[in-house]
Amino acid sequence: MPTLSRFYGITITMYFREGSHGSRPHFHVSYAEARASFDALDLTRLAGRVPLRVERIVREWAQMHRAELLANWERARCGRKLHAIEPLK
Repeated sequence: MPTLSRFYGITITMYFREGSHGSRPHFHVSYAEARASFDALDLTRLAGRVPLRVERIVREWAQMHRAELLANWERARCGRKLHAIEPLK
C-alpha cells in the first residue's frame, strides 16, 4: 500500500484495487497495532478502530488535505503513482 503521509506515529496509506469498500474514495490509517479506514469525502470511519485521539487527529489532517486525498484517489484508480501529502505539524 503506498504511504501518503506519516505523523505522530500515524501512517496514512491508500490503494484502489480492493474489494472491501468498492469504488468509494477512502484511505487507511495505522497506529501501533490499530487499523481503520476512512471515507475521503465525509471522513466517516468505514472499518476498523483506532484510538479516539488518533481518529480526531486523522480527521483534522484529512479535512485540511481532502482535495489532495481525492486527487490521489483518482491517480490510484488510473494506476498512477500517488503523491505524498504533508504531515500534520
